[in-house]
Amino acid sequence: SSNSSRSPLPDNSQRVPTSPQARAKRKIATLMEEVELLKQDKATKQRKTIYYVAQGRAIRRLAALYSPIEDLIAENDRRCEHEDSVSTLEQDRLQRSYVELVKALPWIHDKIASLDDEDSEDMLRKLKRGADSARGDDTGTLKELVASWVNIEFRPNPLISASDKHHRGFVNDTCGKLLCPAEWCWDDPVVKAGIRDRTTAYIVSENSWPLFMYQNCAAIAGNLEHGLMKSKLLVMGLKALFTSPSSANELDGDGQGTDIIENNRRARRQDQAKVKTCVAITSWRTIDGDFDYEMFWNNIVDFFEDAPGPAARARVDELLEWWTRKVFGRNHRQDLTSEVVSRMSVRALAAQRLAMEDALFDSD
Repeated sequence: SSNSSRSPLPDNSQRVPTSPQARAKRKIATLMEEVELLKQDKATKQRKTIYYVAQGRAIRRLAALYSPIEDLIAENDRRCEHEDSVSTLEQDRLQRSYVELVKALPWIHDKIASLDDEDSEDMLRKLKRGADSARGDDTGTLKELVASWVNIEFRPNPLISASDKHHRGFVNDTCGKLLCPAEWCWDDPVVKAGIRDRTTAYIVSENSWPLFMYQNCAAIAGNLEHGLMKSKLLVMGLKALFTSPSSANELDGDGQGTDIIENNRRARRQDQAKVKTCVAITSWRTIDGDFDYEMFWNNIVDFFEDAPGPAARARVDELLEWWTRKVFGRNHRQDLTSEVVSRMSVRALAAQRLAMEDALFDSD
């Protein structure tokens, strides 16, 4: 037929025949390269996640206990865009926290500027995960430790159990005295009954300083600043978080030194509020009954950072020096004069070795 006599069409693909096995091997190699790239990308993402989460753990201690990171960044952006705008007290708090955030994470400003919106949001989510995780860990640590400290220091009857949240707070006479506002006397039956019955005459809120925050748990009505923030429980709490739980029982180091460590000044202001939350509650929440813990935290930060004048500022600085000595001990490096160092073993050994060399040279 005409079809059988027709010559085959020319091959215009210019292909060079290869074996199916070779083509299959090349496809497998290509797929393996793609898989390896995906693994590397996954590993890179995992490393970034670990890094950001780890870096975020410092935020709740050093920058802001409650405020979202996005709010701190937004406030700084607002000030950059509106330099002459008037700021509220809350905005001033956010900006101070942003300054501390940049000190704790000095790379964050440039990193945010270099990332697109999606990657930037992802980084902030990871930082927040680390921040909230660290806060939860600290709270869990203090919840058990504070119960044991109260048992040892005040001998309540019955003793407080770290796992029992129903026999603490104002229902417990010892805890009630510690938590009682400084303006009232817990030993007054009227006060005690009013607080326990939650009457309008005795509302316990963030607007009062609890007695346990005072040195020896005693406040002076005419001078409420005296002894405030010098509680043994507060010092033990901060040492447990920043040094180690076992170091909380070592409260030496009092004196007149002036060795202020700036990074730890910031940390102390943040964590004193955290210790307060663990004495009264057993789970992390912002508001408990009539008590707003975020507002209470703001009151503590304002006490340190919003002093009304130079005299109050000087007292705050003195208080921070006291905290430095209590938590980190004394620093005597300023007393290491050249004369003192010359008598120490490192310098003395160097002099002896030189003398031996000189003696050997002279003998030759």
